[in-house]
This record gives sequence, C-alpha cells and structure tokens, in this order.
Amino acid sequence: MKNFMKNSKNLFRLSCEFFAGAANPGQIPNSNLPEFAFVGRSNVGKSSLINALTHRKSLARVSQQPGRTRQINFFDLGGALSLVDLPGYGFARISNQERNSWDRLIYKYIVGRPQLKRVFLLIDSRHELKEIDMKMMTFLDDCATPYQIILTKTDKSKILKDILAELEETIKKRGACYPEIILTSSSTKTGIDKLQAAIVAML
Repeated sequence: MKNFMKNSKNLFRLSCEFFAGAANPGQIPNSNLPEFAFVGRSNVGKSSLINALTHRKSLARVSQQPGRTRQINFFDLGGALSLVDLPGYGFARISNQERNSWDRLIYKYIVGRPQLKRVFLLIDSRHELKEIDMKMMTFLDDCATPYQIILTKTDKSKILKDILAELEETIKKRGACYPEIILTSSSTKTGIDKLQAAIVAML
C-alpha cells in the first residue's frame, strides 16, 4: 500500500470488478474495504467519471437515459478499496414511491457505515446550482457524513467561474463538506489525477 501512496495512478490501474448490487437495504453487503461513494443528479456524468477514474470504458454503465442506475453498485478495486455508485437523484420520470424507495436506500447505506471514508457529490458545471443539490448537501451535513464537491463536464461549461464561485461561498457554511472542490472532465481527463490522489490520501 505504501507504493500506492506514492503513486496513485498505480492503484487505479489494478483490477476493478463489480461485486455487489443493492436494490434494497437488506442487500447492502458487509465489507471491510474502505469505501468512497459517488452521488449526484441523474445524468451528471457519474458513470463516466468512475470509468475514467479506473481507466475503464464500461465498468460503470453509461446511459443516455437519466435515472438508469436504480441500485447501489459496489466495485472492488484491487482488494484495496471499494468504489460505490449511488442512484442518481432528481429524475422526474419516476413515481413518488420509487423516489422515496431510493431515498431510503441511500439513507440506510450512508448512516452508520464506518468504512465509508467520503461521499463525492457530483455537480454538473454546465448548469446553475440546483435546489436538489443543496438538499443533498443538507442531508449529508445532517448525517455528519464527510463529503466533497466534484464539478463534472468542466470542458463544456460556459459558466464555470460563476458556479465555482457560488459553490466556494456555499460550502463555507457546510460543516461536513471538505473545502477543496475538484474540477473534472471525463472526456479530457481533467482533474482525474487529483481525484485519485484525494482518495489515496485517505487510505
């Protein structure tokens, strides 16, 4: 592990495999691996970011249809850590019952999960900060769950400076939010090395 600490790129080139999916709280696996979870609005680029992070093309399923991830997906990275893909939120074309089910699933996973090192909250840099993103921040603050903001699709954003400034001001008031915002692009691989290093630093 010390070698990985010196070179995070080595770690993220290890074998990474799906090992569990949880569509309800009873299916959440027991695991001793340190976990890093990814959450964000539907179509924020979560699957693409996980694929870029692990140098894969199809580890996490990428879909043009928002709301496709309907369970928590767990990936084992070389027996060193687990990457956790949480269902996207804010998708309008689902029933209230299904939305509430997703909310309960995410809550059950996050609360009382000692191996969860950090939640990465993904926000699309092409759009203004949404109320539903603020609600997720409040939820994570209330759960006292450490989280960090990841701006996605920065290569396509025309308002990057504005949303970055807004977020920097917003997170000053957020007790559980790590102060550094990571700017990423899965297409250009911008910020991927910084995200890898941030994860390795917590092992």
